[in-house]
Amino acid sequence: QVQLVESGGGLVQAGGSLRLSCTASGSICGSTAMCWYRQALGNQRELVVAITTFGPTKYTDSVKGRFTISRDNAKNASALQMNSLKPEDTAVYYCTLGEMSQVMAGHGASYWGQGTQVTVSS
Repeated sequence: QVQLVESGGGLVQAGGSLRLSCTASGSICGSTAMCWYRQALGNQRELVVAITTFGPTKYTDSVKGRFTISRDNAKNASALQMNSLKPEDTAVYYCTLGEMSQVMAGHGASYWGQGTQVTVSS
């Protein structure tokens, strides 16, 4: 069984930065995609960015130029560097993992972390 753990969330002032980390444990093989989602209170989950075994994919427009994803394939880990944070970035951020072809086809990820809260004050 694969488990994902997010960390790095917290309270930050607008314009500040946070770095979220995601560590996966368990048996992982083959090509995968790790995706960061976020869900603000009262809103639906939003895909922030995805990164595959071979590199990053398209960022959602709302974070493009401000957020950067990275992945360490050997360590089954991902990080989301968030700069120039805005109050509208406030949400619970989730790290997910799934088989690459299924995830990129829009079929969802197999494993989800518990989420980490990011709060951006004005």
